[in-house]
Amino acid sequence: MIRRRTILAASLAVPAIAQAQGTWPQRNVRIVVPFGLGGSADVAARFLAEPLQQAFGQPFVIENRPGAGGTIGADNVVKSAPDGYSLLLMSNTHTANETLLPNRPYQLMRDLSPVAALNIAHHVLAIHPSLPAQNLQEFIALLKANPGKYDYASSGPGTPYHVAAEVFLAMAGAQATHVPFRGSNEARTALISGQVPIMFDAIPTMRPQIEEGRVRGLATTGPQRSPLLPNLPAVAEALPGYEASIWLGIMAPAATPLPIRERINAEINRILALPATRESQARMGAAPMPMSIAEFDAFLRRDITRQAEFIRMAKMTPA
Repeated sequence: MIRRRTILAASLAVPAIAQAQGTWPQRNVRIVVPFGLGGSADVAARFLAEPLQQAFGQPFVIENRPGAGGTIGADNVVKSAPDGYSLLLMSNTHTANETLLPNRPYQLMRDLSPVAALNIAHHVLAIHPSLPAQNLQEFIALLKANPGKYDYASSGPGTPYHVAAEVFLAMAGAQATHVPFRGSNEARTALISGQVPIMFDAIPTMRPQIEEGRVRGLATTGPQRSPLLPNLPAVAEALPGYEASIWLGIMAPAATPLPIRERINAEINRILALPATRESQARMGAAPMPMSIAEFDAFLRRDITRQAEFIRMAKMTPA
């Protein structure tokens, strides 16, 4: 009798789950951004929120939870119900953290499920005008002549800007001291004020500062020069093989039903394919990166390995 009741309960639960998945969403969906306001992840989340709301008929609400290299926001989503109402806007900060932060309270591929990839962009290396370096070659020579004298800012440990700087220093044979901040805005303010004289940052947000002379742009981090800053060389012109980027994606708590994730994935890929999206992304120095869930899963696993290789090369110490 007990076994019959168990089977009956299970058989009744399956249609209920299917119905819940079919009617999702019935209330607000939150997108947790584990970084501060105004950064590339925050901008991307807000860019997505409106078309997703139009597509699904419910508000997509942005919730910023910065700190601890993106782990605070990620852990919040990990601990949320796997019902499609909590999503994480993540980046290669999180794949780097798999190596850099071994004591984080979750494992990326165990406790979160892939939903969709968003975009990829490169950085710009900028310095405060008080530094006596007019170009990339002079900057590298300055660092090598003064090992450890100068500080560089980042939006936090393990962020793409932190990794970009450490790989740059390793390839250049130079030293500088890392000064982490809670977000890009704080780090950028420190650079502009001269509190910290060096930073790798997003090209679109730093370009106005460069054009207005508040900071001096030295190089961009793509394999070729950026069309947004065509007068600046690529770092690879001085350090062959160097490349650094930031990519963004969406994940959900583990066990979030695949049909819900597939619906979100399909809608995001539709948005990314729109000409207006491509034009907007190009203005921000980014390129859309549409993928299926399976493709994004494989991409994440490869990037965890890739970030680990960068961290070993740069001799970055796990926290």
